[in-house]
Amino acid sequence: MTMTMATATAAADNGETTAAMITKQSAADEINQKKSRIQVSNTKKPLFFYVNLAKRYLQQHQEIELSALGMAITTVVTITEILKNNGLVKEKSIVTSTVGMKDANKGRTIQKARIEIVLEKSDKFDSVMHPSDNTNNTSATNAAATTNTNNNNNAESNEKKQ
Repeated sequence: MTMTMATATAAADNGETTAAMITKQSAADEINQKKSRIQVSNTKKPLFFYVNLAKRYLQQHQEIELSALGMAITTVVTITEILKNNGLVKEKSIVTSTVGMKDANKGRTIQKARIEIVLEKSDKFDSVMHPSDNTNNTSATNAAATTNTNNNNNAESNEKKQ
């Protein structure tokens, strides 16, 4: 959350304080982070739904946040490990906490474990997601070279026969 001097000067010219500009920037960051947050449940969707959703979010955002409560924490950890092992992400931060929730049956507050894992794109993200870009060019080149070699061999054998 850095502000350039030009931004601070423009804010001052418009009658806004630097604190107001930082507050607006923080609000914008919060909105952007909410757009790239995936709240995981272990009862509503299968594991690979969340893995594929995370891949799609990473195509649109530089980083994503996976969060879960209670028994869904293991699902978030599994999703993170799948993405890391495929070379798509790097862990940026992991935060654990407890959250007080109202128990509907007993009417009392219970504590639930919560995890938030922020993942950022790896340097290899694009090459891992789109490996066909490199292999198609290589395959086409190899196919052309094989065709040329076969044509040359056929021409030589035809000359020997005559």
